Amino acid sequence: MAIQTVSTTPFSDQKPGTSGLRKQVTVFQQPHYLENFVQSIFDSLDGYQGQTLVVGGDGRFYNRQAIQIILKMAAANGFGKALVGQAGIFSTPAVSCVIRKYGAFGGIVLSASHNPGGPDGDFGIKYNTENGGPAPEKVTDAIFDRSKVIDQYQILDVEDVNLDRIGPTSLGNMTVEVLDAVNDYAALMETLFDFEQIRQLLTSGKFTMCMDSLHAVTGPYAKAIFEGLLGAAQGTVQNGEPLEDFGGGHPDPNLVYAHDLVKVMFAANAPSFGAASDGDGDRNMILGNNFFVTPSDSLAVLAANATLVPGYRSGITGVARSMPTSQAVDRVAEKLGIDCYETPTGWKFFGNLLDADKATLCGEESFGTGSNHVREKDGLWAVLFWLNILAVKGESVETIVKDHWATYGRNYYSRHDFEGVDSAVANDLMAGVRSQLPSLQGQPLGSYTVAYADDFSYTDPIDNSVSKNQGIRIGFTDGSRIVFRLSGTGTQGATLRLYVESYEPDATKHDIDTQEALAPLIQLADQVAKIKELTGFEQPTVIT
Repeated sequence: MAIQTVSTTPFSDQKPGTSGLRKQVTVFQQPHYLENFVQSIFDSLDGYQGQTLVVGGDGRFYNRQAIQIILKMAAANGFGKALVGQAGIFSTPAVSCVIRKYGAFGGIVLSASHNPGGPDGDFGIKYNTENGGPAPEKVTDAIFDRSKVIDQYQILDVEDVNLDRIGPTSLGNMTVEVLDAVNDYAALMETLFDFEQIRQLLTSGKFTMCMDSLHAVTGPYAKAIFEGLLGAAQGTVQNGEPLEDFGGGHPDPNLVYAHDLVKVMFAANAPSFGAASDGDGDRNMILGNNFFVTPSDSLAVLAANATLVPGYRSGITGVARSMPTSQAVDRVAEKLGIDCYETPTGWKFFGNLLDADKATLCGEESFGTGSNHVREKDGLWAVLFWLNILAVKGESVETIVKDHWATYGRNYYSRHDFEGVDSAVANDLMAGVRSQLPSLQGQPLGSYTVAYADDFSYTDPIDNSVSKNQGIRIGFTDGSRIVFRLSGTGTQGATLRLYVESYEPDATKHDIDTQEALAPLIQLADQVAKIKELTGFEQPTVIT
């Protein structure tokens, strides 16, 4: 076994964001760039000698090459075993599942999630800890600190591993086990949901479904579970072959980018149920026949109906949502008499709550929903949850959601994304809003009165860690809110996100168009932040 110690110099831009390190593929292809970051991960960890590392990604361009580098570095650094998905593929929730099932020390996930792929697209890498969840800030901070001073890395000088053949092989003193990417995840899903009842629904002849995997990682999972185990018709899964460039598409499950599914679900003869997932399988979009379910409403509906599903029949201990996510689930928690936690954006903030059994279901407005079964958001899990509820209730998606609104009231909610904003402009815009906060409380803004205005700060109730500057909130006395936040998931410029929410308890007013219902708040947000004036954007890039 020939271990090479390679001299290197630091890169200044390796600070992980909310979901790891994301850059354009060409950045990762620079000599030593990936190796520096991987060695920085290993150098920041203690006690991994002889332990197991899980490695996998969403199949995007550069996935296979990166896995070979990581495996050779893991062997050189003393890991005892590596578990890898066949063909280098693992969905992000499947990585979490495998880490937890096999008691692995941790895992490396290769994905830029919903960002475009291909040679000119994006790539990403993040480290997950032994609980299966994304590394907390104290770990990512340590990785970044190490990356700023790193001067060498270790790598094995050996042939590549055959990632397509299931089974064990040796890589120096480390064993590499290539696993079927789907089996362990599918087995976990069978413990949570009533597969027989869902199978009866999907084979009844009265219910039709369309699952769009957007040529991303969930294709093999969806085919194996929906068309295989659950008996759905062949062709239920569309765009089901993972491609390195996602077929030239944008693997983001929203109304703009999942256009193939939207066309199917808003046609005259639309299926009963539609769903899409993203690049790495951790996000989901739910649609009924000519009906869109917002991610915030989806979380609330799942929480309200959790006891209909075997894995949650005994009830849920609590719920958690990211701060920008609508307050719809808060109303469910209040009625159920359970706690609702408001966290910063980023799935890692849910980990402590899940580990401490403070929360069972979690969700983000960015099409991410999950539970305590793993420590990542989980797109196909959400689809199965919906199918289980539909099988029990025997009602349409639209009926279930509208009945929910009639019970809890409707939270009109929308997110406006302004993508590719000049970073300096975006930071100046946020600074301008932030400067107004001290004087806003109690003041009138348009026809609203400000109840609070702050830059959201979160104190973790488990470890007391504090996360500051997590998004600007302006809340009004009638329960409405506007939220401003810069996203950390893009690779070019900045993405300004505006979140707008208004609560309507009157069921006779629940059929207003969302953008129409929110128009006064949208106009107010533009006035406060001067979005059009400063960015030059007349319209958002994406509205969800």
